[in-house]
Amino acid sequence: MEISNETPIKKTKRLTSVVWNHFERVRKADICYAVCVHCKKKLSGSSNSGTTHLRNHLIRCLKRSNHDVSQILAAKRKRKESTLSLTTVSHDEGQRKDEIITPVSFKFDQEQKKEETINLGSIKFDQERSRLDLARMIMLHGYPLAMVEHVGFKIFAKNLQPLYEVMTNSAIELDCMTIYGKEKQKVYEMIHNLHGRISLAVDMWTSPENTGYLCLTANYIDEDWKLQKKIVNFVSLDYSHTDDILSEVVIKCLMDWDIDCKLFAMTFDDCSTYDDTVFRIKERLSQDRPLLKNGQLFDVRCAAHIVKSIAQDAMEALRDVTHKIRDSVKYVKSSQATQGKFNEIAQQVGLNSQKRLFLDCPMRWNSTCLMLETAAKYRGAFSLLQEHDSDYTMALTEREWEWVSSIAGYMKLCVEITNVFSANKCPTANIFFPEICDLHIQLIDWCKCEDDFISSMALKMKAKFDKYWSKCNLALAIAAILDPRFKMKLVEYYYPKIYGSEAAPDRIKDVSDGIKELFNEYSMCSNSLDEGPARAGSSLPSTSNGTRDRLKGFDKFLHETSRSQSVISDLDKYLEEPVFPRNYDFNILNWWKVHTPRYPILSMMARDVLGVPVSIVAPELAFNTGGRVFDHHWSSLSPDTQQALVCGQDWLRIELEETNPSSSHSALPLLIETN
Repeated sequence: MEISNETPIKKTKRLTSVVWNHFERVRKADICYAVCVHCKKKLSGSSNSGTTHLRNHLIRCLKRSNHDVSQILAAKRKRKESTLSLTTVSHDEGQRKDEIITPVSFKFDQEQKKEETINLGSIKFDQERSRLDLARMIMLHGYPLAMVEHVGFKIFAKNLQPLYEVMTNSAIELDCMTIYGKEKQKVYEMIHNLHGRISLAVDMWTSPENTGYLCLTANYIDEDWKLQKKIVNFVSLDYSHTDDILSEVVIKCLMDWDIDCKLFAMTFDDCSTYDDTVFRIKERLSQDRPLLKNGQLFDVRCAAHIVKSIAQDAMEALRDVTHKIRDSVKYVKSSQATQGKFNEIAQQVGLNSQKRLFLDCPMRWNSTCLMLETAAKYRGAFSLLQEHDSDYTMALTEREWEWVSSIAGYMKLCVEITNVFSANKCPTANIFFPEICDLHIQLIDWCKCEDDFISSMALKMKAKFDKYWSKCNLALAIAAILDPRFKMKLVEYYYPKIYGSEAAPDRIKDVSDGIKELFNEYSMCSNSLDEGPARAGSSLPSTSNGTRDRLKGFDKFLHETSRSQSVISDLDKYLEEPVFPRNYDFNILNWWKVHTPRYPILSMMARDVLGVPVSIVAPELAFNTGGRVFDHHWSSLSPDTQQALVCGQDWLRIELEETNPSSSHSALPLLIETN
């Protein structure tokens, strides 16, 4: 029934009953009505009628809409009780005992929509869910566990939900351990069911308390041909640990996860420090089963680390000159007058560079490279500035400027290579070979420089690089060959530039033989897997109709001959076919996913090779001169809790990105700091 000629009553007095959140008072003639906002039913609304009949109607009306009526009608009482309960919140030790905590009043905005009020009333509070959500938040964002005992957090939580029970530090720690245990079981089952192999990244961290940490990250390509990486262990170590202790810790972690038999390669961040450790691990794993290629591909060293190490060697050699340039840039930028004078001088010598002078951040070596590169463009202006300004005494000699130009050019190459490495947080192994070869060629040219300072520095850097190259060149080359855009052609292109035209053919043959030997081992593994079901089927004494199967021998013959043909043709077929057109949008994992039926054995090998972590430096730390430092909020916790928080944080971040692709990994605060 429509209500006509009605006039809403202007509120002159606040209606105290919560029921009036669901009725509108209107006047028709001299009679007041209460109109239900949900069903538009008209009831008596005079002040003498009370609200009992309105409550009874509201119960019937809201039940039809499945709303929690009891919570709606009790909202006022709960607001009063929760306001009073805030005075019982305990104080932090640092807070004055007589300090009064001012509670926030629990009053809904009078302008709030009535529909929103109903939805709030229908929510049922779950203490257990809230506890686990809080624990996940702390793990995900690296918050200190002690935040649950901060008075500000307690007030916030109580105001947000009066029914929330304030937790202790130890209680939230137990919740974090519970989450870690459940997530670890998921990761374990996933790794156990993985058909391919796993490669392990081994990284060392430090802490403000000078404690060492071993961080192990499993890298693999999953069944959907997506590259995955998960931190599986985070173990505290004494700084006085020996190679024996380190190798035993790694082996124990492998055994705990049951991945010792699935290991393809291990990547360490340094070229020489871990040689004894790697030897012991290889020796221990070889006792159970031989390593692929007799372990030639097992020991991989971090590509980004060698690039950064060589760049830092260059900066160290140029340290005194770099200080001069840094002081010169500071001097020019010290005042507007000095900057103006410098700009005039730059115009006089015909410098129209679009790049302005740049002052570096010494902890970021790419910024030092940019400072040197920019300063070298103003070489003439700096030289002339000393003649016009007697206070400027930091001018470089002509020879020093030659050093700056040469080293800045080399460091720029290192920056470009590092940018390629860090462009993707999970790069596949195929992208590293051409970048490392370019670096190798540049070092060879530098060693031939006529300037003794440059050539002697380059020889030291190349000696360090050669250690890396001797360990990793075969693994890098095989990964590049498994890129259908390159195949053997990239090796044939670079090796003459590196080894010369006479030695290159033998080196190319070594790579060709290496990938064939690896492929043959995968073929043998594939054959052994195929023979299991075949043998089981051959044990059947008769065919389905009870007669003896006289062609079982033929089945075996067909299986063996077909298998040998596929082994011969699989790799050769791939190498003989034309290379795939090179473009920037190429996704190598998608390519192998599509071509798995065509190259069944080679695709198994490609899955394992491309999943090797050739670089283990986090993209956001690629240019930092320091290492990883464990967050001080967590470094004081027990070793078990530290491992649970670090591993759990990594797993929860991955889960968050999978369920919410719009959330960026880099948008989350890092658990790590840098020196």
